[in-house]
Amino acid sequence: MAHSDVVPPSIEPPFGVYVHVPFCASRCGYCDFNTYTASELDGSGASPDGWLEAVRAELALAARTVGPRPVETVFIGGGTPSLLGAERLGLVMDAIRAEFPLAPGAEVTTESNPESTSPEFFAGLAAAGFTRVSLGMQSAAQHVLAVLDRRHTPGRAVEAAKEARAAGIGHVNLDLIYATPGETDDDLHRSLDAVLDGGVDHVSAYALIVEDGTALARRVRRGELPAPDDDVAATRYEILDSRLSEAGLRWYEVSNWAVPDRDAACRHNLGYWRDGDWWGVGPGAHSHVDGARWWNVKHPARYAAALTAGRTPEAGREELTDSERYTERVMLRLRLAEGLPLDMLDAAGRGAVAVAVDDGLLEPAPFDAGRAVLTPRGRLLADRVITDVLTAPVPR
Repeated sequence: MAHSDVVPPSIEPPFGVYVHVPFCASRCGYCDFNTYTASELDGSGASPDGWLEAVRAELALAARTVGPRPVETVFIGGGTPSLLGAERLGLVMDAIRAEFPLAPGAEVTTESNPESTSPEFFAGLAAAGFTRVSLGMQSAAQHVLAVLDRRHTPGRAVEAAKEARAAGIGHVNLDLIYATPGETDDDLHRSLDAVLDGGVDHVSAYALIVEDGTALARRVRRGELPAPDDDVAATRYEILDSRLSEAGLRWYEVSNWAVPDRDAACRHNLGYWRDGDWWGVGPGAHSHVDGARWWNVKHPARYAAALTAGRTPEAGREELTDSERYTERVMLRLRLAEGLPLDMLDAAGRGAVAVAVDDGLLEPAPFDAGRAVLTPRGRLLADRVITDVLTAPVPR
């Protein structure tokens, strides 16, 4: 499929920097991210200081490659970035500023585990120029946290959110996971009560996915836990959307809600969804610049060794075809509340979205104005809508 009649974007996309911190104090049972505990790294030579030196070297490589392009967003993720402490996270920002100009008003985010934060930690982040923090809460129910192998106490995430706001961090997100085996509707309502008590301006909420190779997948396979139920997940999503909307947060992506008049949406993630450019720094990090995608070696010791030897840490690369870029544009932009411009679609795709409007999966008014925007029911069936658009037959 050539998609030759698709109109490409005409303006240069924003540029962001993602920094991957591979360290965790313990491994959560549901997590399949590229993370390592201290015992897993024992004897490998990998360390936070060695990681930081390698990050500096990769940032220098990035600057030589893309030139002095202003960085509009920074996102430090993991793993558990807060394990590094505010001082070392500040050194990461110093390393970025040493190689790239930060755009005026740049968004600077770090993920944090509530248990490795404190008022002093957040004060240090604010002093280092962080404008946003994302805290992993998952649930306010202790038995749900236990199924997820989360080590923090139920109330700590909300306390941390309040500490971050008091320290002057402008935007604070809390992450939730819903439809965990054993969770009830009341558990979710209590989690939402806690989130709203925290006064945050952003909430991310994801249905639990059982990833192959995780401890959770092994427990489900052995019959110790039931697999997550899609119908239950749909009901929980409706509860989330209703409660957050009543509290003044609006969905801007299927799994993300923000206070609309505070510029609270995560601009870094919007860069991903809008086909932006970013350089991923760190072990296993992925990058996307000018239609090329590449990814780094995963192990921290191999990553650092490559950069110490003056080599790129790249493990693989692909140049996206027009058809692949079209597919990604549909998959990502259809998840946004701003929707997918119809002029980005080929004739088959435009036919499919017209059918989705008739089926009640896309909003009619935005469609008439030239955009495909999911209805509440369409958000529950977003994957189906995307598949229908991408596999629609070419009209005769």
